[in-house]
Amino acid sequence: MTEDKLTLPAFAKINLGLRVKGRRVDGYHEISTVFQTITLHDSLTFELMPAESVELNCSDPDIPTDESNLVVRAAVALCARFGVRCGVRVELEKRIPAGGGLGGGSSDAAVTLIALAHLWNIETDKRELEEIGAPLGADVPFFLTGGTALGMGTGTDILSLEDAPKMHLAVAMPGVHVSTAEAYKRLNAPALTKAEGVANLSVSRTEADFSGFICGVTRNDFEAVVFGLYPEIERARDVLKGLGAHRALLSGSGSSVFGVFDSKEEVERACEALRDEVGWQVFACATLTRAEYLRELGRGAAVLQSSREG
Repeated sequence: MTEDKLTLPAFAKINLGLRVKGRRVDGYHEISTVFQTITLHDSLTFELMPAESVELNCSDPDIPTDESNLVVRAAVALCARFGVRCGVRVELEKRIPAGGGLGGGSSDAAVTLIALAHLWNIETDKRELEEIGAPLGADVPFFLTGGTALGMGTGTDILSLEDAPKMHLAVAMPGVHVSTAEAYKRLNAPALTKAEGVANLSVSRTEADFSGFICGVTRNDFEAVVFGLYPEIERARDVLKGLGAHRALLSGSGSSVFGVFDSKEEVERACEALRDEVGWQVFACATLTRAEYLRELGRGAAVLQSSREG
């Protein structure tokens, strides 16, 4: 029986470490980062429509629902690639805050590719979906892998890593917006990436030493400039440490900061204290392994575990 409706979660990510290695000849920046999926997620419901259109509704009135939204762009790109001549209505329940460095828009786009490939019965595979997704957003290919992964190039070249140990996390997002373009502009990459104590995110490694993260070795190069531009984000990092986090780190270029705690109970206590901060959004969550990630995607994950000849 043909399916005409599907609901899937779109999980957020954090960066367990991020190095900006320099500017490329094409104007983009070369980075090396360890991505990690976490349990915070949006929910998307896809329902097929006979009309050749993509209709998006979102629970957050501040999120655009036109062609600028990555969900719409992903659906249109998939249609164009495979000549699909049918439509879809998408209901997006937004929980991942926009502009927090948590990859919400890219995750929504990746799940759109996964869900519609399933509903439209498209014969494709993970590699082809990565090709479609990469131009939409640098984090999209990672969300076609999930778990713990190394991101290289502009972040679109993904190498699966052994899952990091389970981490209990408190995520805090102060009420400020980080300009990623301005952060890159002010970043002195050569000086930052040669600093002592930076965890080695070499492309030749197939496993990562996550004990270094807990010991405070891994770093995010953006902190050097983002904390100077936005002192409230640095304060969020310091508050998390003061509440008992073993490590607190900026995610992406911000504005979210996450803290690693010993237990779910410690996270809940920290989040209770953080909610007293005016204008902050606070989330209690945990890391999500690749197996857990694929299991949550259910039937849609089949396309990520298939391959096509030629």
